[in-house]
Amino acid sequence: MHDFRRLPNLAALRAFEAAARHGNFTRAAEEIHVTHGAISHQVRALEEELGVTLFARHGKRITVTPEGERFAETLRRALGDIAGAADALRADSRHNKLTITALPSFAARWLSPRIGRFIEQHPDLEVMLQSSSGLTDFVRESVDLGIRFGLGNYPGMHSEKIMDDHYYPVASPRYNGGRLPATPRELAASTLLRCEMEPWTPWFRAAGLSAIEPTGGLVFQDSSMLVRAAAEGHGIALARHAIAMTELASGELVRLFDISIPCPDSYFFVCPPQSLDKPQVQAFRSWLLKELEEVPGV
Repeated sequence: MHDFRRLPNLAALRAFEAAARHGNFTRAAEEIHVTHGAISHQVRALEEELGVTLFARHGKRITVTPEGERFAETLRRALGDIAGAADALRADSRHNKLTITALPSFAARWLSPRIGRFIEQHPDLEVMLQSSSGLTDFVRESVDLGIRFGLGNYPGMHSEKIMDDHYYPVASPRYNGGRLPATPRELAASTLLRCEMEPWTPWFRAAGLSAIEPTGGLVFQDSSMLVRAAAEGHGIALARHAIAMTELASGELVRLFDISIPCPDSYFFVCPPQSLDKPQVQAFRSWLLKELEEVPGV
């Protein structure tokens, strides 16, 4: 049985292995995020402790000795085993966790009202729902999957389209004292709420109107805020079906006219390829697809 109290300092072992692999103290220092001097000091201390010369020094150049190379190969295997065991523990610790990222509008308006049903089916699973409009580093941020709204071009990721969407005008039944436009042409006299990057013009053309894009007033950056503003009676919004669905079902919003236009973007289920086989990811994907089957059409 080994006496682990006689093990050399782990930091010195890491410094030596990196220096032997790179053949250079400077690159080893950059990898481990310490100074060149710290690497040199740790290697010399290791040589003194072992009583063996690990590097032959030729001015500023170093060369691994045969004894050093054999020791470095053994260290690589041992450090690899340690790293593998740590990864396995991390994977086990995340087995009962599921981290999901989604656009704020979709997370608030569509996913949050429904995800309780998924949790009821998997009570032992800890689910974290993050809302983000920016790009996500799934591996670095330990995110299992994402629901994204776009064209589906997510290089290096598993990506599958799960739902299309449509735009149509919505308003609070209380807007303008309950006197809502009866025809698309009457919209000209209304306050039209707008969302950034979601213009009214394509809907105008579908409705046979030659009206130009509204200007002035408040422009929302988030579709969820747009829908809430409409539900509070501040104007008429061109809303996405998936985002307005909750308020339409509750009666806070009513749909104006039966004219809709398709969104150029769609909703995608996105995850790293290695995450697709995780039981919790598969469980959520199956639940999500079933929920989407029950979404009412436009």
